[in-house]
Amino acid sequence: MIQLNDLAISRSGRPIISGLNTCLEAGAIHVVLGPNGTGKTTLLRALMGDLPLAGGSITQGQTSLAAGTHSRRVLDSWRKDFAYMPQDCSTEVSLSVLEVVVLGNLGQLGLRLDDELLERAMSKLSQVGIGHLAGRGIGSLSGGQRQMVFFAQVLMREPKVMLLDEPVSALDLRHQVALLDRVRSETRSRNLVTVVVLHDLNLACQYADNLLVLVDGTLAASGHPRDIVTAELLQTTYGVAVDILRDRHDRPVVQPLSGQALEHA
Repeated sequence: MIQLNDLAISRSGRPIISGLNTCLEAGAIHVVLGPNGTGKTTLLRALMGDLPLAGGSITQGQTSLAAGTHSRRVLDSWRKDFAYMPQDCSTEVSLSVLEVVVLGNLGQLGLRLDDELLERAMSKLSQVGIGHLAGRGIGSLSGGQRQMVFFAQVLMREPKVMLLDEPVSALDLRHQVALLDRVRSETRSRNLVTVVVLHDLNLACQYADNLLVLVDGTLAASGHPRDIVTAELLQTTYGVAVDILRDRHDRPVVQPLSGQALEHA
């Protein structure tokens, strides 16, 4: 479990997130929604320990990060339980796909890569359906293929907390579903805290156990999609009129109304 207590984050002296209080339970997928520039990526980077806190604290298990925490020892210890997949998966390194995945085990690498480590990396690639790409250069892949590779690298770390920033943005529908199904399976089976930034509202409603809706750096709503997703909430958040339908599992399906973007959006 991760507890956010009155969290505040600033960048270049400008407040990005303020007064954020919430609990991120283990074994659940927490999806962060919100307009562009509202602090979604900033929140993930702060959870990872990559951005200093301007106020409040983050607690994971028996460990906390608080405003003013700058110790490299504390931050290195904190990050051991986390794996972060950034939104931008472009890379200029001259490594094979297999080598990139092995780097997910960076803290345990020695001068020689043993067979067990390589077999584990191949297993992670196979789990996400790209084992056939193991020998390819990472730079030769499409954006969607690179996303799958870096997700395999996240799995290689075997973290307690997965932070995924728009992990399906470059994927076609089949691979979006495949990756998010694997996210759900790993989260459930290993009791992970999983935080995912998504822009696709319908994928968010399908896969989230808990939605966090950020607007102007504050938490506008949180809870299960079927409990909080309304036309009014989405109009206020995105400035677009929508209809809310229901699927066979009573999860919301968002249908934007053509030509109904609000004047202030």
